[in-house]
Amino acid sequence: MAASIKRSAGLEGDNPLLGIFLMVLFCMMIPFSDAFVKILGQSVSLVTVLVVRFSMQLIFMGTAMLIRRKGSIAHIINLRAYVWWRLFWRSSMQIAGIAGMYFGLRYMPMADTTAICFIYPILMLFVGHFIMKEIVGPHRIFAALIGFCGTLMVVQPNFMSVGLNALWPVGVAFTFVVFMLVTRQMSRGIDPVSVQVVSAAIALVIITLPILIFNGEGFEALDLTWPTPRDWMFLLGAGVIGSLGHLLMTSAVHYAPSSTLAPMQYLEIPFATLIGWIIFSDLPNTMAAWGIAVTVAAGLYIIYREQVALKESHKQSPTELPAEEII
Repeated sequence: MAASIKRSAGLEGDNPLLGIFLMVLFCMMIPFSDAFVKILGQSVSLVTVLVVRFSMQLIFMGTAMLIRRKGSIAHIINLRAYVWWRLFWRSSMQIAGIAGMYFGLRYMPMADTTAICFIYPILMLFVGHFIMKEIVGPHRIFAALIGFCGTLMVVQPNFMSVGLNALWPVGVAFTFVVFMLVTRQMSRGIDPVSVQVVSAAIALVIITLPILIFNGEGFEALDLTWPTPRDWMFLLGAGVIGSLGHLLMTSAVHYAPSSTLAPMQYLEIPFATLIGWIIFSDLPNTMAAWGIAVTVAAGLYIIYREQVALKESHKQSPTELPAEEII
């Protein structure tokens, strides 16, 4: 058993250059999805975006799951109660995160919105320290405080122009932290493709309730509307890019270690800046640009210090673990 575990583990991370390449493609593609959502925010209601987004996820990932499982869904039916509960919270956070990006992109430049969202490594650090009771050294705490100051530098000029709407990306970061914690807790209970399928199905059920209650009651964001042909083009584009992006990230993690890929995610910010400039002629002002730089630097340093701490913990732990602990 132990020997078989070592061989299977060796398949992971055996082509880091390919993993890095796939992650770069992911960082280049996802800002286009955000750009489409920003365009849609001017003409399509939030609930319409959510319905189309999760319907496409259900169709694409459901097809992939059925092909892999030869048409069987027994593994979903037999899921334990705690997995279903975590899937519910995961779907809820995904809905909240998309809603936050929808409103954030509606009022703010893409670069600013994306940069503020990247406060999530800092939030993860504080959650790990104060809630999960993980040991966090002074280097990472100091970097987190610096990164938070950088985020305030991005928020402040936007707050002056759009008011409280500048805080939507901060909410996105919080939802992503909960999303990641819940996903980690159930990672052994269900495979990643099935997670996407069940999450999409649960999200559609959750969305149905506000549609039934508020549709046509004067709440613009919750009014289900039929998109125009132009809107359908952007909706389908956002859905396809989102699905392909997920596959690229999943594949990247298969070929390269997470510690190698984590810093690469920050490439999404310059790509978002470039695409926002080309499509919307939006560029961060001077203070926001400096804030983005500070936030990125702090986030990268936190990732670096986490890698150092991980290496030190490996040195202090036995080199061989029992098979039951590895599984």
